[in-house]
Amino acid sequence: MAIEDDVLVIGGGLAGATAALAAADQGGRVRLVSAKQSTLRHASGLIDVLGYTPSGEGPLSDPFAAIPDLPRGHPYERVGPDAVHEALDFFDAIAGDAYAGAGTESNALVMTFGGTVKPTARYPTATAAGLASDDRDALLVGFETLPDFDAPLSAAHLESAGVPFAVRGVTVRFPGLARDDAKLTRYAHLLDRDERVSAAGGSGAREALAATVEPHVAGASRVGFPAVLGDERADEVRADLADRLGAEVFEVPMGPPSLPGVRLEELLYDALSDAGVRVTTGVPVVDYEPDAEGAGRIDRVVVDRNGTDVPHRADQYVLATGGLVGKGVRSDRERVFEPIFDCHVPHPADRYDWFVDDAFGDQPYAKFGLPVDRDLRPLDATGDPEFANLRAAGAIVGGYDFAAEKSGAGVSLATGSVAGRGAGAEVNDR
Repeated sequence: MAIEDDVLVIGGGLAGATAALAAADQGGRVRLVSAKQSTLRHASGLIDVLGYTPSGEGPLSDPFAAIPDLPRGHPYERVGPDAVHEALDFFDAIAGDAYAGAGTESNALVMTFGGTVKPTARYPTATAAGLASDDRDALLVGFETLPDFDAPLSAAHLESAGVPFAVRGVTVRFPGLARDDAKLTRYAHLLDRDERVSAAGGSGAREALAATVEPHVAGASRVGFPAVLGDERADEVRADLADRLGAEVFEVPMGPPSLPGVRLEELLYDALSDAGVRVTTGVPVVDYEPDAEGAGRIDRVVVDRNGTDVPHRADQYVLATGGLVGKGVRSDRERVFEPIFDCHVPHPADRYDWFVDDAFGDQPYAKFGLPVDRDLRPLDATGDPEFANLRAAGAIVGGYDFAAEKSGAGVSLATGSVAGRGAGAEVNDR
């Protein structure tokens, strides 16, 4: 006997979580299944709507002004600008004080760990004091045991980019950590718990870190650290360090794995729990069965739970399994394909046309994904919906290059919101 729900969301990243929340907001029974742990913990935690046009113009100060000019088939063209606005409002209501930027349509410029400036629409409050549009002098602090963030080099890159403030970088030893391979959560927990640090005469980790950094502040109004300043008590840790240093403290978003991504995951999954969404991870969907009456609908999917096939039946399905990177779209030497429902993925017949030689060029494979109608139903090769009760959301939708445009999180929010809301509404209409 199949497990029954109204809406089944397949995929546990930003698009899947948003779709499940939007569907639950319509009042139905919603379940989210994911093949693995959420990819959110590998994300920056920034909510990028559109930083650059497809032709590379930018950074954009107003992403919404550029959306009407996006090409046909782009996910934003499919859902429309109003849906992007509504998705951001939906996210703002969930994120609350954890994120800054609500109420504005403009991009903020956020420093990155590589010493570049990234346009983004919403950003963690832990990052707010580090905006590149702020003209206050800044000190960047790196740790010897975190080589991914070279603070002096990042500061030099920022100055070369012409930021409107003086910026210096320094690398110090993190008090109490001798191992170079310590997990990011170890730094965060040391500061969360203010653990005693023997190497610093038994003082707490926060006092010891402030004492290490204070000689380098030299009048800087703000001090940026890699994003490891606490997990459960991150606001408290930042405020404590700021008080001890006499300067505002901010986090610089890091590459994966990412504590801001983990915090975003916790925020969304707490919201899923509050909304009554049933969540199961580590259970890949491996097959499906069409409606026996030939109505062009999916009857059920089959989930692999520890080697046992478990059928799940829902009235509506949302596919949010990611793109080529997330393996929601796959390729072999012959073709590019979607592995669960075998939905149509347009691509050149000759695999040598899937890419161009210029590594920084406009790569065709970056836009591989499912073509969708305006309700986000995947379309077959003739332009008809693959299934009447299947919608797609997030990176599995084709027609855009999220890495070049800096639009990945925004597309996930917009398509997840539209797909989830549409699925929930259709359940209510039946």
